[in-house]
Amino acid sequence: MEKIDRKSFLINMGTISVAAAVAPSLFAFNTESADFKPLNRKIKVGVIGCGSVSRMYLPHLSGCPYAEIVSLCDIKHERAKKKAAEFKVANTYSNIEEMIAGVPFDLLVNLTDMQEHGRLNRIAINAGKYVWSEKPMANSYEEGKELLNLALSKNLKIWGAPVVINSPQFAFMAKQINSGKLGIISSGHGHYGHEGPNWSSFFYEKLGGSMPDLGVYNIATLVGLLGPAVSVTSILNIVNPAREIEDKGIIKVEEEDNAHILLEHKNGAISHIQCGFNYVNAHSYEGEEISTLAVIGSKAKMDMIGYDWWPFAIDMATSEHRKYERFSTERGTYLWQEGASVICEHLSTGKDILLNTEHVLHVLEIIEAARESNRSRKRVDLKSTFPYPLVV
Repeated sequence: MEKIDRKSFLINMGTISVAAAVAPSLFAFNTESADFKPLNRKIKVGVIGCGSVSRMYLPHLSGCPYAEIVSLCDIKHERAKKKAAEFKVANTYSNIEEMIAGVPFDLLVNLTDMQEHGRLNRIAINAGKYVWSEKPMANSYEEGKELLNLALSKNLKIWGAPVVINSPQFAFMAKQINSGKLGIISSGHGHYGHEGPNWSSFFYEKLGGSMPDLGVYNIATLVGLLGPAVSVTSILNIVNPAREIEDKGIIKVEEEDNAHILLEHKNGAISHIQCGFNYVNAHSYEGEEISTLAVIGSKAKMDMIGYDWWPFAIDMATSEHRKYERFSTERGTYLWQEGASVICEHLSTGKDILLNTEHVLHVLEIIEAARESNRSRKRVDLKSTFPYPLVV
């Protein structure tokens, strides 16, 4: 199989499955939508950030029957203009203040550098907009909690990536755990890494790093499956102190590019996540027979085949049937870039969703606690939680 790098994969995948724009809600248990009244119309969307990730989001949103992209914004205005011409969007802006003052919209889709997410999300909420944010939705747990409370105080909502809990493979694993098929759950493990992006420096700057870019997926999946964590222990470091970036040359790496995180879950299970920007990518992003995430119990073990943001199947062995059997081989309409489209359907029709902001905030607190654990060389207790199970 031909090997492709992450950037090429993102570009190529932007042309796939646009027609299947909206994912099913899959047995949703959602405390956020009980009093929500749908808008009963197409949702007017403003997208800020027209770089690499927009190559995936814009085709998906353009194919969503519940969304109308009315404006694009980027500090490099030519990028916004180029995307606007490609996707037939009438209005472009070079900063969020112009965007807010311009053509009206309902939902801000924030695809900017991660360090800017909290600031821009706050501006949008204060302007009366719903927000879908790429990961992370804020730069700290406290900032994220403030954004959620601010949104609720204005009868608005904010949601954030990743959407790994929407996949049929996640649902299959969750149902096996919830049914007791695995017995007593003891352990979970996830890993995700590659050589590191070279098209932007923000990945390596303060508040960047491999955890909010890569580890966030496995953290979201494992706490989603095993339940909220109560403490975090970690070892983080920088193993490659300088990087060459396309438009800046050599830069200094200021945030972790190598991370190992231990989570103690409320139910007694322990999970381990490793991620980094120094992993030789020996397999294609199109997916080969490799497990990147596992859950182990006293009666069974499950392995996720493929990445949790792009899964292919679940392999499971039990005490009664010790040879692995393959399950959940269809992905349905699930795509990792579907989040904003799912939110548009929710806002338009009131359809229940799995996505839960408290789950996103719990993941954000874990990342922050991992950094504190590494600094202090101590276990760090967590204060956040979320409604569990997410899938019933």
